[in-house]
Amino acid sequence: MKMDETFDRFQGTIDYIASDSLRQAVNVAVALERPLLLRGEPGTGKTLLAESVARALGMSLIPWHIKSTTKAQDGLYVYDTVQRLHDSRFGDGDVRDIERYIKLGPLGRALASPTRVVLLIDEIDKADVEFPNDLLHELDAMRFTVVETGREVAAAYRPLVVITSNNEKELPDAFLRRCIFHYIEFPTPELMRKIVLVHHPDIEDKLLEQVIEVFYGLRRTPKLRKRPSTSELIDWISALSRSGVDLKKIGGGIPFLGALLKTEQDVESATRGRA
Repeated sequence: MKMDETFDRFQGTIDYIASDSLRQAVNVAVALERPLLLRGEPGTGKTLLAESVARALGMSLIPWHIKSTTKAQDGLYVYDTVQRLHDSRFGDGDVRDIERYIKLGPLGRALASPTRVVLLIDEIDKADVEFPNDLLHELDAMRFTVVETGREVAAAYRPLVVITSNNEKELPDAFLRRCIFHYIEFPTPELMRKIVLVHHPDIEDKLLEQVIEVFYGLRRTPKLRKRPSTSELIDWISALSRSGVDLKKIGGGIPFLGALLKTEQDVESATRGRA
């Protein structure tokens, strides 16, 4: 494949408007076969990007949503000893066949896939601090061994790994060195207009300008604990459209403010700021 073709594969999708720098980051990760590490405030589309890339490149998506209790081993496989014990007691199946009780996790399925897939490791910073280091060998080697059976699982095609982080924890340097990093900036008003039009193509120009003005005005409100995100703007416009509220006839208040702000303190701050 020619280099210019490699770096021009992902151009966004109909329902995901990506900035030039984000498209470049995706294509570099595809070309170099490196994990793509995405950071940015919640609501900037980090998780949705993986879905968009999978659709655009014609790949299946395997999501791995990380929790505080998630271990790296969970992503490879689990040995279902409870089911094996049940079968041994009640005579269901051949308990000597341990392979029957090996359940591949998201990373294991991505490596075992006969085609190239997109693996989403979502919110990696929720896990224990050692979690990223525990993934290093498998992400480098793209293979692992099922200890209980001796079977080796090796990737026929290296998956495109998309990793998201909300920057709750610092990630180890050794892990960062293996990634293509991109910080998703919050959309500018110009880009946000394009995003809104994807979800609300029939919105009137004047209303679009009004909601954009109110939205970014709220984001500039001092001391907000959680500034409204893109998804909340989309939901707010849906609420306005379904209720028939005309912003032109509204005074200082913001209708359906709870669609944009999610804490009592933020609602009070925004109300005071517009008083």
